[in-house]
Amino acid sequence: MLHLARTTAFPSPCACRDRVSPTPLNLLNRQPAVWEPFSGRNCSAAGWPLPQLGLILCTVLTRGFCLHPLWQSELSVSGGTRQSPINIQWRDSVYDPHLKPLKIHYDPTTCLYIWNNGYSFQVEFDDSADKSVIMGGPLENHYRLKQFHFHWGAINEWGSEHMVDSKVYPAELHLVHWNPVTSTSFEEAIMENNGLVVIGVFLKLGAHHAGLQKLVDALPAVKHKDTIVEFDVFDPSCLMPSCPDYWTYDGSLTTPPLTESVTWIIKKTPIEVDQNQLEEFRMLLFTSAGEEEKRMVDNFRPLQPLMNRTVRSSFRNHHLLNIETRSSELAHQHSP
Repeated sequence: MLHLARTTAFPSPCACRDRVSPTPLNLLNRQPAVWEPFSGRNCSAAGWPLPQLGLILCTVLTRGFCLHPLWQSELSVSGGTRQSPINIQWRDSVYDPHLKPLKIHYDPTTCLYIWNNGYSFQVEFDDSADKSVIMGGPLENHYRLKQFHFHWGAINEWGSEHMVDSKVYPAELHLVHWNPVTSTSFEEAIMENNGLVVIGVFLKLGAHHAGLQKLVDALPAVKHKDTIVEFDVFDPSCLMPSCPDYWTYDGSLTTPPLTESVTWIIKKTPIEVDQNQLEEFRMLLFTSAGEEEKRMVDNFRPLQPLMNRTVRSSFRNHHLLNIETRSSELAHQHSP
């Protein structure tokens, strides 16, 4: 995705991009990695009329954008009212003083393996007991960690699924949890209202991330689709920003079956990773060994309309208050 507020010069003309994302474990009927030309009609089908797309989905970047096979299926079109991802408008988010700090307790020994599922790489955890759990925040009870995965772009100008004020990041981490109080398994929780919680963390280009490096070092072993490698004793809390602030809203999975079962918790502050670490993500392949190689990039879903939902924040909107205060002061200074 693009940081649309940047001043970087891009080639023209303008064209809309479709956006796709990786699939949850055992939920996708995988399709051959056949790529078709992108059409602006896909933006309208996702609920964004072309005249209203503006800077959110239209960009002057046209080279290399195609419709991923994941979104050629009828399953990619949902008639729901709480689909994800969304563009979080900071000004429109509502501070909720009742939102608690999010408490995270991950047991590194529950980490099992990494696998390339053909749309992302996924790190799986043992979820048979309450060993790796989250609680607090907007949640009424604890949730168990099932897996985490990433979404990323072909270049640093886009990659995340969510946006914040139309700003995008090179990548986005999703930690997927399920409700063991109302469901007996992850697969059951997928179909339940509020059965899942996904924590989203933005990645931005910056300093080397030491905690991420162990994961990056293992990626060459899962370069091809359907490859799996053991990966134990890893604590994903090292991938969390130190700032506790977050937004939360009711949403959906970003891959088929797109069930509206997700409470999203989007961390306000991104973590930093360096260029070499992002490039290791881009060395992975959508394809199996022996097939024509297709780089695993741009694995994100199109933005979805907010509709009648409210995005709540755990923090006060101080930066907007400061902007409004300064604007008021300037107006007063220039008044006759």
